[in-house]
Parts: sequence; structure tokens; C-alpha cells
Amino acid sequence: MAARPKPPIDAEAAADAAAKARSARPKLYAARQFLDRDTQNDLGVRLPFDVYFQDPYVTASNPAYDFDEKFTVPWEPGLADGPTSARFAVVDYDGSSETLTPPARWDDKLGKFLDTKGEVLDRRNLDSPQFHQMNAWATLQNALDFFENGFGLGRRIDWGFEGNRLIVVPHAGYGENAFYDRDSKSLQFYYFDRGEGKARKRIHTCLSADIINHEFGHAVLDGIRPHYHESILTETAAFHEFLGDISAILIAFRNTAFRIQIAKATKGDLESDNPLSSLAEEFGSNIGDKPYLRSARNELTYADVKDDQRHHYMSQVLTGAMFDIIRRLTAHYMKTERMSVEVALWRTISRMQCMALQPLDLLPPVDATFEDYVLAVLRNEQIVNPTDPDRYRAMMIDVFAARGLLSEERVADLTKPTTVFDRLDVAIFHDPQSIAASRANAYRFLDDNRRELFIPFAADVVVTDLSLAQKLTVAARRQPRQVLLQYIWREDVRLDGERFGRFDGQTTQMLCGGTLALDIDGNRLDWRRKPGTMPLIGGSRKRAAEEAEAEAGKARREAFLDALAARIAAGRIGDGAAGGAAGLLAKSMAPVTATSDGGTVRFGLSPHIGIKSDEDEEMGERPWTISS
Repeated sequence: MAARPKPPIDAEAAADAAAKARSARPKLYAARQFLDRDTQNDLGVRLPFDVYFQDPYVTASNPAYDFDEKFTVPWEPGLADGPTSARFAVVDYDGSSETLTPPARWDDKLGKFLDTKGEVLDRRNLDSPQFHQMNAWATLQNALDFFENGFGLGRRIDWGFEGNRLIVVPHAGYGENAFYDRDSKSLQFYYFDRGEGKARKRIHTCLSADIINHEFGHAVLDGIRPHYHESILTETAAFHEFLGDISAILIAFRNTAFRIQIAKATKGDLESDNPLSSLAEEFGSNIGDKPYLRSARNELTYADVKDDQRHHYMSQVLTGAMFDIIRRLTAHYMKTERMSVEVALWRTISRMQCMALQPLDLLPPVDATFEDYVLAVLRNEQIVNPTDPDRYRAMMIDVFAARGLLSEERVADLTKPTTVFDRLDVAIFHDPQSIAASRANAYRFLDDNRRELFIPFAADVVVTDLSLAQKLTVAARRQPRQVLLQYIWREDVRLDGERFGRFDGQTTQMLCGGTLALDIDGNRLDWRRKPGTMPLIGGSRKRAAEEAEAEAGKARREAFLDALAARIAAGRIGDGAAGGAAGLLAKSMAPVTATSDGGTVRFGLSPHIGIKSDEDEEMGERPWTISS
């Protein structure tokens, strides 16, 4: 029997249906928090875009890792040319040629971005600079959703600068680099050439999902912990690099087609090299003849790196530990629960998003160390999974201890039986909802309870962040809402002695403070502090705790001075601010900069421009190169 001919398409009816869908979109957008991802896709609340799985090098070397067939970005009512959205604005200015490339144009009827000729930006239009613009923007939109949804932080993220849009510069200039720069409020992506003659090719960092997601991790951490910028600790700088690396790994891991390819390539054995554990494939293959920039697979321990000044190198210990957890979770699901490789990998990444991202809200507001993060990870797991029937927490403790990130004494404390939740022990009770209502309310709570919160009477305490988060468990159940309060104060520290070099006799400041996390019922979820040396008020019922806090403050001051002296001795501190209004940076700069502010010298981390590995660098014997 001949096939029945299809009825002719009524163009007018189709256009009318599309118009109705567009008119309904704002209402659906307003209710999107009640819709799962698939439903949002079906209803047009999420829009499909062509982006690379990882980068063109991976696509060319293995067609299986081509374009993301199911990549979607949440629709917003304010989408515009650029691309521009509520949180990102692409400005394609090339500092090398001093040219401004026309932006991708938004077509609301098509729900697509177009090039200057009116062609849709997709895999058939890869050479267009507007495709580069769209690729970077769409990748960042997806990364933002990854951090902000309930399996992540469960709240909106502020940037570390005044303003609501992060500027994205896809062709910032010629050079082997990409970086986040707070001063210019931007992510800068460079390009460079490799090869000779017909083999010569141009590498665009804005086309690498790994690089984009890594640099965005810096922007996220700068937004939620802006005072890490003032740390002189190599470990805090290394934590920045860790978050960039783990962001790239986890976001790649969430892609279904990518996980299927990983499963086929590895059969679940994540011990071998594969695209999951490799970062920035295209960039790394063209620089230093390395197959990738930095690998999550390494055998480093904390003892190997604790006195090192190379923050990229140091970061690999923490990245390696988290990748060890990925490997052990996957093996557990395959062997114990008899899951297929594909299902085990999905189960692993679902849990890892909660395990790795939610603890960021429990970090102290200043001077983060690897142990701070490890303790936050373990505490968050205890909060969301208090009974722990599968002993995930014991497995994580074992991994962290093997890497030297937990001492034997700390492991012993963590394995003792303890209550999961305690009420906050303060003299003057404040309702958590009242605390969450404003920074003024939060400050009054802190001031009323200085003695119990170990805040010196003379400290000019400042509420630096206050937010209300709605996180989810791995099973997508809502956790009780969390009130997250960060506060700091500054202590003057005089630098006396030859070990401080040109800063001898000057005054700087040590940042102190804490992060307090409460649930909406007033239970203390966590409280992480960085004490100082100002006299505590005293007289509370917790005399032993007061003495311990005072001793911790003295030890911290000595560690601060030792770390600063080590930075100076290694030639790691330069003069002047690192960035500028246009985001243009010098050919080389130190990892830490020093500026004078009213007679006080302030130190700050330079933009995290280390897309090149610093593993082979001899400390202090070459400039801090950022571009060629």
C-alpha cells in the first residue's frame, strides 16, 4: 500500500502556534522552579544551542565528542544582541588589533542568535566570530545554572564587583591565555597560532568548554568569597585553581552523551587517562607538548605541596582527592549496587554536584585552606545525609586522610559519635528569619552576642554577605532553608624585620571573621571562624573555648607573617594593581600585588591568569608570564 501523503503544512497556523508559545513563555518562565528540566525543554522555557562538547581539538580527534545534541539554555525575557542576558554581556573587543566585532543578533521569533548576514549560529556556521560569541555565552549560562540550582548553592550568586553583568570578551587579543579579572568585571579569552604553513591553525580559548568553565569558577568564588582576593596564602590561591578545575570536570560529567562516551571508552575504569580527567585538551596539546593542561589523576599528597609557592601545582592535591571520590563512588555503584557504567556515572555526578558545590557556602570568609574545604565537604554530607547507610562519609574521610588533607587527630575527632544539629548557644536570641531580613538585622545579632561569638569588643565587624538558600538533597528533596551569614573585621599588623624586605616597618592588615550557617528553625548547621589577636570580651560560660580561640588567633597571626615573608623571599609580590578598566594586563606580573591605602599596605591576588601549568616553574626565577 502506498504511503499516505502528509498534509501540507499551514504556514500561517504554524506561525500562529509559535506566537502563542512565545506569549505563554513569560508565564512558564515565572513558574520554572516548579518544572523539571525535561518539561522546561518541552515547553520552550529552555532553548537549544549548538556548543562544543569540550573544544575543536577533541571534536577533530574523536568525532564521538562532537557537539552537544541536548544542550539547552534557560530562556530569559531580556535576551538581546551580544549575546546579552541578565548576568552576562558579550563585548567582542580585540585589544591586539583594537577592533570591535559586531555582536550576535537575537531573533526572538526564531529563538536563535544570528550572524551579521542573518544566518543562524550553529554547527554550520563555526567560523563566524558571532558563533564564538554565542558558544562562550551559552556555555557560561549553563555553568551559572549548574552553580545556582538547588543541587548546587540553591541561591543567586553575586559577582565580586559592583554590577550585575559579567562582561565576556571572546577575542581579547593574541596570547596563550584566558582569565577572570575583577577590576574590568570580565572574563577574557585569548587566541594564538600553532603550526607552520598549511598546518598552521588558530586556537581560540573561547571555544573550549573546559577553559570557559574553569575561568567561570574563579568568577563564582570571587563572588561568594570576595575577600579571598586579599589573601597572601598560596593555599587560598590554589583553592581558586581547584574550584576552576573541578567545575570543568563536573560540568563535563553532567552531559549525558558525554558520559555515555566515557562509559564506552573506559568500561567504568577511571584509572586510565580519558577526556573526563583531562582539562583544556586543545590548549594543553598545543602548549608544552602536554596531552592536557593539568590532570585530576595524580598521586600528590599535601606534604608534597604544603610549602610550595606554585598555586596551580598545589591545587592538584585537592582536585586529585575529589577525583578519587568520583572513582570510588562509580566503583561502588557498579559493584555493590550492580548498576551499569552509564547509570553509575550519572549517580556519581548527581551526588558529586551536591558534595562539591554545596560546601562552598560553609567556607570561612577569608584565607581558605584545603582543610577548611575538606571539613566543609564532610559537614555538608552530614547535614544532607545524617544516617549515611552507605558510609559515604567514611569513604571520603579515608580519601582525604590518604592525601594528607586530614591529620590523624582530626580523623579521630570526625569519627567520634556526635549530634548532627545543635542550637546556637548565644545570650540574646534572634529569630533566623529576622537575621536573614537585612544586613542591619544581622549586624545587630552579631553585636548583641559578641562574647558568645568570640568577636572582640574593639573589632569593627562588618556583615559582608547575607543570603537565604534553598538547597536540595541528591534525591531532589528540599532541605530546610539556610541562612548564610558572613562577617569580617580587620586587625592592623606591623611588619618588622629584614624578612619583610621593602615592607619592613610598614603596617598591613590581617582579615578575621566567620561564616555562620543556620537553618530557618535556628539550628546551627556550621560555624567556621578565622580568629585574630584582639582581646576577647571574656566572662562567658565557655572559658576553655575562649582560651582556645585566643591561642588560635595568635597562631594564625604567626602563620600570616610567615606566609607573607615566604612570598616576599620567593619574589612573588609586585607593586601596583593588576588589572585595569579595559582588562588589559602587562606582559608579566607577580601572583600577589601590593598597594598603599592611607598608609597601610594591602596585598591582593593577581587575576587568575595561570591557564598554563606552573608545575615546571622554578620559584622566583622567571617573570610571572601571562601572555606571549
